[in-house]
Amino acid sequence: MTEDLSPAERYAAARVRAVEEATALAPFRRMYDFDLDPFQIEACRALEAGKGVLVAAPTGSGKTIVGEFAVHLALEQGRKCFYTTPIKALSNQKYADLAKRYGADKVGLLTGDNSVNADAPVVVMTTEVLRNMLYASSQALLGLGYVVMDEVHYLSDRFRGAVWEEVIIHLPESVTLVSLSATVSNAEEFGDWLDTVRGDTEVIVSEHRPVPLWQHVLAGRRMYDLFEESTDHGGRGGAKREVNPDLLRMARQENQRTYNPRDRRRGKMVREADRERERRSRSRIWTPSRAEVVARLDAEGLLPAITFIFSRAGCEAAVQQCLHAGLRLNPEEARNTVRELVEERTAAIPREDLHVLGYYEWLEGLERGIAAHHAGMLPTFKEVVEELFVRGLVKAVFATETLALGINMPARSVVLEKLVKWNGEQHADITPGEYTQLTGRAGRRGIDVEGHAVVLWQRAMDPGALAGLAGTRTYPLRSSFRPSYNMAVNLVQQFGRHRSRELLETSFAQFQADKSVVGISKQVQKNEEGIAGYREGMTCHLGDFEEYARLRRDLKDRETELAKQGAVQRRAAAADALEKLRPGDVIHVPTGKFAGLALVIDPGLPAGRANGHRGFEAYDGPRPLVLTAERQVKRLASIDFPVPVEALDRMRIPKSFNAKSPQSRRDLASALRSKAGHIVPERHRKPRAAAADDREIARLRTELRAHPCHGCDEREDHARWAERYHRLQRDTRQLERRIEGRTNTIARTFDRIYALLTELDYLRGDESTVHGKRLARLYGELDLLASECLREGVWEGLNPAELAACASALVFEARQADDAVAPKVPSGAVKTALGAMVHIWGRLDALEEDFKINQTEGVGQREPDLGFAWAAYQWASGRDLDEVLRDADMPAGDFVRWCKQVIDVLGQIAAAAPGENSTVSRNARKAVDAVRRGVVAYSSVG
Repeated sequence: MTEDLSPAERYAAARVRAVEEATALAPFRRMYDFDLDPFQIEACRALEAGKGVLVAAPTGSGKTIVGEFAVHLALEQGRKCFYTTPIKALSNQKYADLAKRYGADKVGLLTGDNSVNADAPVVVMTTEVLRNMLYASSQALLGLGYVVMDEVHYLSDRFRGAVWEEVIIHLPESVTLVSLSATVSNAEEFGDWLDTVRGDTEVIVSEHRPVPLWQHVLAGRRMYDLFEESTDHGGRGGAKREVNPDLLRMARQENQRTYNPRDRRRGKMVREADRERERRSRSRIWTPSRAEVVARLDAEGLLPAITFIFSRAGCEAAVQQCLHAGLRLNPEEARNTVRELVEERTAAIPREDLHVLGYYEWLEGLERGIAAHHAGMLPTFKEVVEELFVRGLVKAVFATETLALGINMPARSVVLEKLVKWNGEQHADITPGEYTQLTGRAGRRGIDVEGHAVVLWQRAMDPGALAGLAGTRTYPLRSSFRPSYNMAVNLVQQFGRHRSRELLETSFAQFQADKSVVGISKQVQKNEEGIAGYREGMTCHLGDFEEYARLRRDLKDRETELAKQGAVQRRAAAADALEKLRPGDVIHVPTGKFAGLALVIDPGLPAGRANGHRGFEAYDGPRPLVLTAERQVKRLASIDFPVPVEALDRMRIPKSFNAKSPQSRRDLASALRSKAGHIVPERHRKPRAAAADDREIARLRTELRAHPCHGCDEREDHARWAERYHRLQRDTRQLERRIEGRTNTIARTFDRIYALLTELDYLRGDESTVHGKRLARLYGELDLLASECLREGVWEGLNPAELAACASALVFEARQADDAVAPKVPSGAVKTALGAMVHIWGRLDALEEDFKINQTEGVGQREPDLGFAWAAYQWASGRDLDEVLRDADMPAGDFVRWCKQVIDVLGQIAAAAPGENSTVSRNARKAVDAVRRGVVAYSSVG
């Protein structure tokens, strides 16, 4: 092409190449065997120009290249770079990648319970570690030039998101920030905030998928494209995509077949299984089994695949189903390679523990190329699955959605079994953001020409709704930032109260709240213009019509109030009359479906309420069971008696009466008509309206008639304008209250926390006390509770295993609350200490209520959970893994994860506990060693 250029153009091109060659980007690009994408080049150039960058791009598009360029710049400039990730597994993965590229001597790793080469110029760490370093003013921050925040969209996380904002706000100004995010719809808004708190920040957004993604629905034996071929561009954009008409037609047919009222057999509905068989025989529409799905993908050349199942038990069951179906995805040579690698990676695990961990069943699946991946697995097992999958030795993985959160395990295909998952509170549809995150794993750059997302057909599936999920690839980033007790103490002792308040007001949470106020403020201005117009419309030449309208409104309000009081009194009188009824009373039901003559069979009074006793709390009035003159036995409610009812006569109810017997009802109803059919009930006289005798109403009516505007010919026209004026004024006041509620919300929460900490003597003015300095070292949801326990000596005298049991209550949270059964706890000193912890929490909870600190807003102390205390105690006491897991009824992976969190909090307690005359600090360190053994110790680097 260069020979087509003129000499001047060739000279200009040579000048550009010379300039580019002189940049740090040129040698960095040569380190890769592929060319960088335009968005990567743009971000790297901005970084080299000294700007911060926010890169928002789809999963698998290569955002981390920009983070690696920051590492390259730091090493070239002789400065430090911290690479932060949200989870330890991702930290481990990044550490391995960077150590391989730059050498292990230049790269370190810091996670909650691991430290490798921490003084290296490049350190990979979890975000919490960096936050703690900032608050401690660590010497490691000296010479820091760059911080990469991978998966920065985690700041939306309701439990941990605040940490990201804390880091961004508190990093020194000299540090250049590299923020890497999934595609979010408000990247520009987030970029504006970064520009405000960090200085010049370039926002680079790319929605281009380097590997196109094709969407499918698998129904029966056929794989359907979700979109019509002519309108689908594999996720590359373009014209609006149309849903495949075959799918729409299939959904209509399925809905028609789902239920047929004539499908009865021997008087009963056809069983579900029979209907399913019938549907299969009549149609090719059914949900394929897990083994059928894997076999189909294998036949189509669409493996390796990740199937997302939103259940750990479901993932394990899926592997067993595939094994029972006889699936084998690996040839003999690959099986031998898998066995060698697995045996090498698990050599440190004692043989007696392997059976407990389900090792042999797991290995059989791996040899066949099939595995599960979820948080309940031992970390070592998960890492082996990840390594085998990346090497192509495991071809079908059944995983929970946690796999989508950052772990680098791309596949050719991703399968979604269902579009509904349990969110901790209820079964909810997955969001477009979650769908994007999950399906983003499909398509391996440099390996696959295209990726495939497959959704399994389910009954009542709506292809249009699925297309909406697949077509909406972005989701908004929402701040979850809230001040905590630890944060407040750290801020005040570093910056003082006033400066701390100002810093918190620079959070993204407040930035978003203030931005939302702009739209409301515009509406208020618009309303105020309308109010002025309405005020002009109601102007009366005879007097002040606003005053006259207020009198009318007051009169109407008083009449409404009295009418409500009258209705309440009538209902109470009717309820009292019902309570006096007895079996055998003949009554007249005044209204409703069963109006007319009736015989009381049962008065419907709950136990304990007879004879006027009022000890029954959950009570909404008597519900008498009656026999009507038309032979119906019905349970009536207070709504059937708008007026008091009285017994017209009495009848004896035969002891042999059976309400379920038609003959019995017929005989008694006949006797009822004979006995009382001639009685005409008295008509209930409507009582005199309370408004007729009310002095306030009389006064208002007098003032209304005496007002000059009362005689105006256009009075009703003015009144209509006045009503609009009043309504708009009321709406405007509500909007103003919303503005007030959103302005300075973070700072007001900080003020309440500051007041509570001052009350407990953690803070005095702009300084922290001895207790405050201790709280500053305790991070976590129950930071204040832990500090109070240390302050009151609750853990003094406990041995290491007992202390581990108590520490577990500060971190453990059961996956599903089980209030029915009290958790098993060790007896003796531990039980006393745990009881004291719960008592202290109760006191703090009451104090938080006094200071209006609300847990629903993400602030405050939840109740300590004692559900892991027995397991932690047994493990720290040296019991076997088999015994501990059996008693805990918990998967090995969960057990290891909670043990690591117990180790983390024990380390904090050891650092924060008073040194003199205290056993806590020493025993906390011993407890760390007691817990970090066996399976807990031999999980890999992180």
